[in-house]
Amino acid sequence: MTDAVERTQKIGGVRIQDGEEVFGVAHLFASFNDTFVHVTDLSGRETLVRVTGGMKVKADRDESSPYAAMLAAQDVAEKCKELGITALHIKVRGTGGSKARSPGPGAQSALRALARNGLKIGRIEDVTPIPSDSTRRKSGRRGRRL
Repeated sequence: MTDAVERTQKIGGVRIQDGEEVFGVAHLFASFNDTFVHVTDLSGRETLVRVTGGMKVKADRDESSPYAAMLAAQDVAEKCKELGITALHIKVRGTGGSKARSPGPGAQSALRALARNGLKIGRIEDVTPIPSDSTRRKSGRRGRRL
């Protein structure tokens, strides 16, 4: 009877069977000034790991670089494995609003670093805030003249 029962493990208050993936949600915020890699549980309420590009490099100008984002993502992947998380859903966010909607330079390298460090990737979603009708965009009456 005991042979038929699979070994279970308790992670974050949830029982997990062997071979079953444990998912977290990686919130990737990539602006042109910094890159945040923030892992929460599936509900998004509890922060498990949060590392930024600025925590990994010394120069302020390098905070948003792909290299800093890669180092931050590697650190996050290592801590996720310690916590028992084996797979991630990813939500990529750019600055958005009345500013640029494209994510910064660190987004792609952070995502790639998470995948290369042995974490399985579930869904990738873009959650950049897009205004339905917002305040005026920053520029003069005649727009930006080049």
